[in-house]
Amino acid sequence: MAQIRQPCTPCTSYSQSSATKWLVRCRVSTRPCSRQLADVLRSAERPICNPYHSHCHWRVAVSSGASDGAAVSPLPPGEIAALTDSPSLVEDQPSASPKTRVQKAREFANRVFFGLLLGLAGAVVILYGKLAMLALLVFVAYQASREYFGFMSSKQMLQGMPPPSPLVSAATTAMCLGITILSHFYRGKSGTVLAVAAFLLLVIQVIVNKRPKFAQLASSLFGLFYCGWLPSFWLKLRSLSAPAPDTPMAAILGSITGWPTTLGVVAVLTAVTVIIAADTGAYFVGKAMGRTKLTDISPKKTVEGAAGGMAAAVLVALGSWAVFAWPSTPLGAVALGVAVFFSSLFGDLIESIMKRDAGMKDSGDLIPGHGGLLDRFDSYIFSGAVVYFFSVFCLPLLTSLAGGAVAGTTAAAARSVALV
Repeated sequence: MAQIRQPCTPCTSYSQSSATKWLVRCRVSTRPCSRQLADVLRSAERPICNPYHSHCHWRVAVSSGASDGAAVSPLPPGEIAALTDSPSLVEDQPSASPKTRVQKAREFANRVFFGLLLGLAGAVVILYGKLAMLALLVFVAYQASREYFGFMSSKQMLQGMPPPSPLVSAATTAMCLGITILSHFYRGKSGTVLAVAAFLLLVIQVIVNKRPKFAQLASSLFGLFYCGWLPSFWLKLRSLSAPAPDTPMAAILGSITGWPTTLGVVAVLTAVTVIIAADTGAYFVGKAMGRTKLTDISPKKTVEGAAGGMAAAVLVALGSWAVFAWPSTPLGAVALGVAVFFSSLFGDLIESIMKRDAGMKDSGDLIPGHGGLLDRFDSYIFSGAVVYFFSVFCLPLLTSLAGGAVAGTTAAAARSVALV
């Protein structure tokens, strides 16, 4: 196993060949195919990065009989500086020291505290009216769009396409806010608004950029869809105005708020608690039992953690059925738990893809212990649309298949909202 140390700055600026990519990716890495790399370097007798050959003082410390244990390293920093008379070419990047138990405990306490605070604030917003929900989602749309264009403007992302212009970023943010607001006042009719906003955004791109690339058009449209249209489904879900099933818990919520509990309130509360359960179950089960990596997108996620998250989501959905009589059957509750688990999981993975391509650990630092808003809200981005679709289209079908007599409530909810 070879130990590869990072070369000097000219080498790191060139990353077209696979061998150079391998060298550049990490400061110290261990790879199984080091014999092949050693052979390439010995045969070349010069740096891999040909365009920078005259400026690079890379030296291969490999003997003619080098094996997989051979070490490949650059010249010492002092020697490079003496040869180039440019100490700035060499960056001293010491490895970060591991976190102590106290630091980890403090970070975990921050996560728990601010997580509980956000949960309490979210419950108040959900219970006390649609305007409070609108104000929250307007802020979410604004902050999510700013963090999204932070991804698009990162140095690593700019290697593949030009940065979005300030006008395009501002227009996308404004349209995200407009979709959210109009979705509230027009009772969820946001599909036509999205189509018109997408057309206007493309027109702006064509006018502002003399020769726009398809990647620019696609990234701005995805930002409109991701930060504006998808969060608006939480408003559509909250707007389901059919009365909730008559249960003691619904009566308690009605006495707290002062008005009858609707199906929209129950659906949003259930969806949020199921997402929290899925995230919490996946975290603790994965931490205690996780052994099998789930995906390369997010190396810390494990199959065992995913199984724990799904089990927790299904259990909480069944609890909602027992407390609120929604979903109306146990089969519907299990289906809801599974659907919400997958929507929250893949919402997390999609945001991880954007962060990886942008070379960023977090989308921001808005929430202490959690990162940016997208780091906390990524599990909710797609879940609102999934739960709305489940409530309006799937649940009546599951209820009729199960032979239940409660299909009227959900069917009334479907009729109460004009579908897009």
